[in-house]
Amino acid sequence: MARPFKTPKPGSPAKRPAVTPPPVVQEEGEDSANPARAGHRLHKLLALAGFGSRREMETLIGSGRITINGQVAVVGATVDEHDVIRLDSRILHLPFEPELPQILLYHKPEGELVSQDDPEGRATVFDKLPKIKQGKWIAIGRLDMNTSGLLIFTNSGELANHFMHPRYEVEREYAVRILGELTEDQMAQLKQGIELEDGPANFESIYATGGEGVNKWYQVVIKEGRNREVRRLFEAFHLPVSRLMRVRFGPINLPPRLKRGTMLKLEQKQVVGVLEWVGLPVPNKPLKQLSPREKDRATSVFVPKVRKQRRSLLETANGAAPTEKPARPAPPPGTRRIRQDSDLKQASRQNARVNSGAKKRSDRDRGRG
Repeated sequence: MARPFKTPKPGSPAKRPAVTPPPVVQEEGEDSANPARAGHRLHKLLALAGFGSRREMETLIGSGRITINGQVAVVGATVDEHDVIRLDSRILHLPFEPELPQILLYHKPEGELVSQDDPEGRATVFDKLPKIKQGKWIAIGRLDMNTSGLLIFTNSGELANHFMHPRYEVEREYAVRILGELTEDQMAQLKQGIELEDGPANFESIYATGGEGVNKWYQVVIKEGRNREVRRLFEAFHLPVSRLMRVRFGPINLPPRLKRGTMLKLEQKQVVGVLEWVGLPVPNKPLKQLSPREKDRATSVFVPKVRKQRRSLLETANGAAPTEKPARPAPPPGTRRIRQDSDLKQASRQNARVNSGAKKRSDRDRGRG
């Protein structure tokens, strides 16, 4: 028997019809293989992993070498932890969850270059950096060859950008020794600002710290990182700088126990403090528990050794040939080679093998014919 139609009770609200959501329109420049969804920008993830700058990663993506789930990626594509990202046939493992970066302090002596590519092939500070499992070391700021002091390295491109970008105005403090002495009017002009070749510049603070004879020491603070800015400000008053040393960069001071040419890695709690200072998110993962021996070893000052650094992801994608070791020069004609102890030991081992084989053959032939 059919049920009678139920009439709605007076005063009860009528049921709303189901509304079909509008179709998602894909914006221009998004990856066709990834519809509009929450995720991370691919070039940003590659930069955070330390494979290069964001601009370099955009260039790498635009070359068509990177694929997402088998389809060629485009600049601006978003990915998540379920996607398979490849560079040619190599699978890339990207940190979708932020990891605690590494921070390395180096007391740079005078006479060393802070550059990864030197046209003259001279040794740089990057040749001394320890190996790193993922990404590469990025120098936070630069020091010219004749400047010593605090040099900071990290494997986080975002952290390096917050230190170096002019809009953040991170302070750099230097100890300067000049040949001569500034007057009160000159110090006031340096704080107010003077005109240089590339625009106006000034010191945030400057004060005298003593000195002997004609050499005077000053402590200065600037918020820019232009080329030779401190030297040029003093040279504007015809006072040459004879010694320049960086003693602070933002919240990080040059430790007294860090002598010239030595390195020191910051502890995990210190790295968390730096991230909070610059305003970057701190990873939710708990800090790794270290044994007393591991903690002492991780935070001890060490002297770096010159070693070959790994190539960047962009250089690997472009197929750059690795540097070959120079061939050993041949000895000049007419020179007599002196036999070493290793040669005599090798010859004695060969003679022993030959003699043992001959003895076995003679034993087998004994008693025949």
